Amino acid sequence: MSENNNNSERSRLLHDIGVISFVVVEMNEYLDTHPTDRDAMEYLSHYVHMQNQAMREYAVKYGPLRISDAHGCKQNEWKWATQPWPWEGGC
Repeated sequence: MSENNNNSERSRLLHDIGVISFVVVEMNEYLDTHPTDRDAMEYLSHYVHMQNQAMREYAVKYGPLRISDAHGCKQNEWKWATQPWPWEGGC
């Protein structure tokens, strides 16, 4: 895969994570005021699953975005500390 395609895939995955994470936060806030809404709880559960799956996929391909996904990286390097940070152009 060319570097350009790799950056495009990485950008797409980061975008998807951002969108999914937004939904998770918003549903969490909604449930703070509607704690018995079963449909909302199922919706949140679905998106939390999607978020975890996308975060694990990103961690395997590019390094973890959160420390809880660091264990899933099978490289011979501790990427959490060596990958570029967002302010260094890592995202």
